[in-house]
Amino acid sequence: MTRRGYTLFALALVGTFPCVFAFLNLDDGWAKRSLLVSALISWSGFAATRWLVPIAKAYTLRAGLFGYDINKKGTEAGEVRVPEALGLASGVVYLVCIVFIQQLHHYDHALGAGIMPKGRDWRSDYNAALATICFMLFLGFADDVLDIRWRVKLVLPAIAALPLVVAYSGGTSVVIPKPLRGVMGLPDFLDLGFLYTVYMILLTIFCTNSINILAGVNGLEVGQTFIISCAVLFHNIMELSVPDASANKAAAGAMANGHLFSAFLMLPLATTSFALLGFNWYPAQVFVGDTYTYFAGMAIAVAGILGHYSETLLIFLLPQLINFVYSLPQLLKIVPCPRHRLPRLDPRTGLLHATPNWNLINLVLHLMGPCGEEALCVRVLVMQVACCAVGFGAKWALQGVFHD
Repeated sequence: MTRRGYTLFALALVGTFPCVFAFLNLDDGWAKRSLLVSALISWSGFAATRWLVPIAKAYTLRAGLFGYDINKKGTEAGEVRVPEALGLASGVVYLVCIVFIQQLHHYDHALGAGIMPKGRDWRSDYNAALATICFMLFLGFADDVLDIRWRVKLVLPAIAALPLVVAYSGGTSVVIPKPLRGVMGLPDFLDLGFLYTVYMILLTIFCTNSINILAGVNGLEVGQTFIISCAVLFHNIMELSVPDASANKAAAGAMANGHLFSAFLMLPLATTSFALLGFNWYPAQVFVGDTYTYFAGMAIAVAGILGHYSETLLIFLLPQLINFVYSLPQLLKIVPCPRHRLPRLDPRTGLLHATPNWNLINLVLHLMGPCGEEALCVRVLVMQVACCAVGFGAKWALQGVFHD
């Protein structure tokens, strides 16, 4: 096996092992069967993506939709035409997988599980998720073809999120930490009302753009999405595995159903992304484009919102949040912002060096020194895994601080 193969195998192991462990500890029989069938559909999506990418690659090259790898400029690899917007292949397969999973739940007898438990009829949630994610997939492809302006990119996700906001049936309250309760008259729960709806729309805008701006290195966009989707999936299954001691059984049941629905959305995202990663890993055979980053970011946002844990979702997006905050001076044009904020390649050594651009990729090079493109991607993905692990630890450690 090549170094590339070992790296992808290690990434797959890191992503899937915790999810399998959590699944084996799940006691809900209907949920376990549903997750297993959904996993089989998702792995079929993996095979379909692996089959579809080479076909789509040929069509995009024929249509003149290609680019050159800037991080290889000055080398022979930098002169190779690389097909763009191949995120379309994984996005289409993902939507098909979700439709099949939706139909299996609509005709519950196909699972051999009898009547679907109460509260697990997610037809409106599925329709809202499909409409929202499909809109962002279209927007991303349009951006790859038409090069849409940034101010338009910020507005359209908010419009795409409208079906999502309408379908949202969770609460609009946030939990006040126990040490702060009673201070200045703060209650146990603070109802944000309309402000929570605004927060959800802002979250969709952030998710769809955050992966897009933490990019530019072979495998990074798809790699971070795979890790985040596995982390979210693990979180969902763990929440289903641990009985809720809350006295409000109705609320606890709604949260459990939300986590289960979110897991159904994350399973095909993880498998189709990993299939695409095999083509996008260094040296990239295809570019995924904004088609992928917008669709993947919106799928993650949808899972968090309809899963009723949109606040917790930010834990898994910590590197993207750091990159966004660190990038603000350039994004707001306080300091000069070039079109591509990438590192600089030294063709003699093959190493990437940091540039004055304000993003996480260059920050890693500043702190850890020059390295090859594959090593840089691995460094950022290790940071992503570490942030997810720390986030899990902090969340469970603070459970007693936030909840009774």
